[in-house]
Amino acid sequence: MAVYTHVSAESLADFLRRYDAGELISVKGIAEGVENSNYLVDTSTARFILTLYEKRVAAGDLPFFMALLDHLAARGLAVPPAIPDRDGGVIQTLAGRPACLIRFLPGVSVSHPTPAQAQAAARAMGEMHAALADFAPTRANSMGIATWRPLLERCGRDLDTIRPGLFDRVDAALARVEAAWPTGLPVSAIHADLFPDNVLMHGDEVTGLIDFYFACTDLRAYDLAVMHSAWTFDARGEHPDAAVGAGLLAGYAETFALSAAERAALPLLAEGACIRFLLSRAWDWLHTPADALVMRKDPLAYLRRLDWYAAHPEAFA
Repeated sequence: MAVYTHVSAESLADFLRRYDAGELISVKGIAEGVENSNYLVDTSTARFILTLYEKRVAAGDLPFFMALLDHLAARGLAVPPAIPDRDGGVIQTLAGRPACLIRFLPGVSVSHPTPAQAQAAARAMGEMHAALADFAPTRANSMGIATWRPLLERCGRDLDTIRPGLFDRVDAALARVEAAWPTGLPVSAIHADLFPDNVLMHGDEVTGLIDFYFACTDLRAYDLAVMHSAWTFDARGEHPDAAVGAGLLAGYAETFALSAAERAALPLLAEGACIRFLLSRAWDWLHTPADALVMRKDPLAYLRRLDWYAAHPEAFA
């Protein structure tokens, strides 16, 4: 979440008149995240999230995201579907961007998850994967392995302004991961970005899974590898917590079983996840507008994770 496109109170009040959502009381930009423009909206009847989809989210992908959220919500999962207007439409236009008014979910995202919280979050991921087993729509992973080398090449030697020699280090790691990337593992719809800030919690209870705008069809085990890389380390990509990692694996196994082949592939999938987030963070680090209300994230935190996974293939044993 972030704010790139600014919306006036007057424009938002007009927008809300399309809904049975009450009168606008307050609106506040949300700085976390890097993908879309997001606002916390309070009205006379309820609280909502307003999302304006920026250039990285293609308008043509929105029906897939909306269908996935509706599918999960219909099966009782705590996810935030878009709210239809009086005519039944969910995808609108505001300030020149596709926009949705989204159900607000209670809870907070944790900065330093405990093993119990990690276990609960991974249990929720397993429940999500089980619920998506009969989800028919598909979407290619817009940040999947096929995109990593083109993104590396677009970043180019500018990567070395972040750290000298970074381009060559990522190039070599990517070549190794590309050569060994698994085929034949189960594929399904996945979240692909289930960081701690995309899980809402109350104590050790998950109250919501949010921010599905990287959701796609890809290797199911890759979703767990992404989660492991995001939850197990501190913000600098250091000090991996073995208890948190074990909690993730145990929680997922409670609701969805990994095959032996998936379990064996997790170390390499985690290295791939590190390359994916290193490159996307590096691109944003180099190209985020200076006046955007957004928190840039350190790409080197994923270089440290990548190095750790390469040195510790036993992490998923």
